[in-house]
Amino acid sequence: MKKQNQILTIPNLMSFFRLCLIPLIIWLYHGKHMYGLAALALVVSGITDVADGYVARHFNMVSDFGKALDPVADKLTQFSMLICLAVRFQWIMVPVVLIFLKEVTTGILKMVVIRKTGVVEGAEWHGKLTTVLLYLTIFIHIVWYDIPKTWSVTLTVVCTAMMVLSFILYGVHNVKMLKSGEK
Repeated sequence: MKKQNQILTIPNLMSFFRLCLIPLIIWLYHGKHMYGLAALALVVSGITDVADGYVARHFNMVSDFGKALDPVADKLTQFSMLICLAVRFQWIMVPVVLIFLKEVTTGILKMVVIRKTGVVEGAEWHGKLTTVLLYLTIFIHIVWYDIPKTWSVTLTVVCTAMMVLSFILYGVHNVKMLKSGEK
């Protein structure tokens, strides 16, 4: 079996672990109001996100399945936590709606690209920067429970602007790949 077709790899297990952390983080944040532990679990999730990419590249464990699973784990974590925060900060519904639209649209477009070209691509710089900004925004809102509205809105606007830019850049890239029709 070619390495790119492998499913059971250490990086993929780390991504699966991140998926398993989502209910724990939500429970700690909303169920128990243990914001420090919720933030710690989010940091563990972020560390495993960085680690799975490093391990995949460094130990030649990059797989097509991992290229798909990793961003799913990221987006579900981000989406879940943004919804948790939107209960307290109504303006966070803007990135909640945007992340949903962006991921559904981009996901469909990527599936069409994969089907037409056979190419499964990983994240680009703007997607990674968006992920960092999202995690930072979420983390700050969790640990700084009484964050002033100005700071909260500013963080949300910066994060949302980067999401919009990334959405546009991924869209342009995927449309170019479809037009070129590389197989």
